[in-house]
Amino acid sequence: MSDANELIPPKELLRFFKEENDFIIATHVSPDGDALGSSLALSMALESLGKKTIVYDKDPVPEFYKFLPGSERFTDSLSNFINPPLLAKEGKGGFGNLILLDCNDAERAGIEKLQFTSSAVIDHHETVRDFGDIKWIDPKSPATGLMIFYLIKELGVTVTKEIAVNLYAAIAIDTGTFRYSNTTPEVLHVSAELIQAGADPSYIAENLYETWTDSRFRLLLKVLNTLEIYNDIAITHVTLEMFRETGAAIADTETFPGFPRKLRSIKISALFREIENNHYKISLRSKGRDVNVAKIAEMFGGGGHRNAAGYKIRADIKAAKEALLKAVKE
Repeated sequence: MSDANELIPPKELLRFFKEENDFIIATHVSPDGDALGSSLALSMALESLGKKTIVYDKDPVPEFYKFLPGSERFTDSLSNFINPPLLAKEGKGGFGNLILLDCNDAERAGIEKLQFTSSAVIDHHETVRDFGDIKWIDPKSPATGLMIFYLIKELGVTVTKEIAVNLYAAIAIDTGTFRYSNTTPEVLHVSAELIQAGADPSYIAENLYETWTDSRFRLLLKVLNTLEIYNDIAITHVTLEMFRETGAAIADTETFPGFPRKLRSIKISALFREIENNHYKISLRSKGRDVNVAKIAEMFGGGGHRNAAGYKIRADIKAAKEALLKAVKE
């Protein structure tokens, strides 16, 4: 693999990791495999260098991601680490060093009201917010996990089996297990190296795709029964009542937006998830390079990737759908 293809971490980011000793690693709410795997791999790498880390997510680790080595490291509370915090520097209020992974918006991680001594962002989303003292944001990277792989290498850390499993899962999720258009030769080279380090593709794929609960499967059936097609746009929705009826969790819907995309005629798939009365979170998926759903999401204050993005809207379901269809036309 040519060095020209490799993602190169900024020197100031490497210096930050080498000079500091304590870090809070945080990622976005409703964490996916890239967010979780990247966070765990970085935590393990830094601790192998003698650093201390706390791995934070406002939401719990979804059941189907608990196979990831170290998933029990995640905490959903930082109350034990503030004032006087475990990690804050002397004379400083709030927390110490933040590393925000797989998103570049503090609000998306639910930490916008917290103060940190310093902050670094590592992300690959197209939509960029003005957050972070040090930023490494590369929308061309297929996954944050790929960026963490190169960061770990630059820090001189050996990729253990546990790190390899986390990074392989991170890359697999964001490339559709090497089916999406962001599957580059570099992705396959790095994934092969992770397999050599101990990642088992069969074991990881089985845990990602073939360990559904009955409640998750019943919820999918209900959601698919809501399917509406407008030319090349597929819309499904899930209500709070559906969650109650099936006993499924919010995290169970992570892969649902991708199902209507399997239809040959569909270019955009949208899942409307009810948060509360007249308040919805919309997850958008597209295929190929023709449609950039991140641009659509940005029109509503959201963002994401070319083929996977999201936003929230306060409206009744009919008005919310009409707003999306109008935005797509524009």
